[in-house]
Amino acid sequence: MTDPVGDLLNLLDIERLELDLFRGQSPDERASQRVFGGQVIAQSLVAAYRTVPEDRLCHSLHAYFIRPGDPKVPIIYQVDHARDGGSFTTRRVVAVQHGKQIFNMAASFQTNEDSWEHQHDMPDVPGPEGLKSLRERRVEIVDALPEAMRDEFTRERDIEIREVEPLDLLRPEPSSDRHHVWFRVSRPVDVSPALHHCLLAYASDMNLLSSCYRPHGITWLQHNKLMSASLDHAMWLHGPIQFDEWHLYSMDSPFAGKGRGFNRGQIFNQSGQLVASVAQEGLVRRLQPKP
Repeated sequence: MTDPVGDLLNLLDIERLELDLFRGQSPDERASQRVFGGQVIAQSLVAAYRTVPEDRLCHSLHAYFIRPGDPKVPIIYQVDHARDGGSFTTRRVVAVQHGKQIFNMAASFQTNEDSWEHQHDMPDVPGPEGLKSLRERRVEIVDALPEAMRDEFTRERDIEIREVEPLDLLRPEPSSDRHHVWFRVSRPVDVSPALHHCLLAYASDMNLLSSCYRPHGITWLQHNKLMSASLDHAMWLHGPIQFDEWHLYSMDSPFAGKGRGFNRGQIFNQSGQLVASVAQEGLVRRLQPKP
């Protein structure tokens, strides 16, 4: 029996080579030519967390994707101790393959502190109960895809996703950039608050870039029309989370142009607490038809 969540936890259990040097692997079975961006974000955050006192949680990270990751070779993560202060700790993580940077990230960690509080309300959207899972929607259309894609397209996932305003993946129509998904780790996990942050960081790279596709009636399946990739990723973590429970990802895209799309997200737990905010710019390059 497959256990995608167990595989994900193993993926995030990176190997320590030296005090501030770590090695991460990529999944063996994925039919992909590049490493999923969320994997590199999460493994980098794990590496940073392993050099930070346990009483400090990450409150923000800012990252750049520099080169495509090669899933066939390990990724080396180098952690720099930028600052160790009384309340805040800062780390810089560089991910290297084939002797070159593929990714870098700055992350800041803070001790717990009381202060004034406010937040925006969670959008009023249908709950996850009764919504089809992304896998169920994929199974419905899998016969329209090339046979070589079908197993990967419909496999069990480590993150369960239920879209509130799904598009037709094969024949999308232009729609609002504002959309919402419910998501969570696919089964309960007994892990630390730090690792729950890393799991959320992993999943935060899912669906966000599609916000800037929606007004133009395109999806990632339309390889003949679109070249896309994440360029950067910023995340603000507003407190501890429990990511094996449902969370709402509310997303929009205020701008697209010059071959780039800018996307924003707010992540709420099911009680309505805003637990994270996300921003990302991605490459959204229109491909010209071949003569």
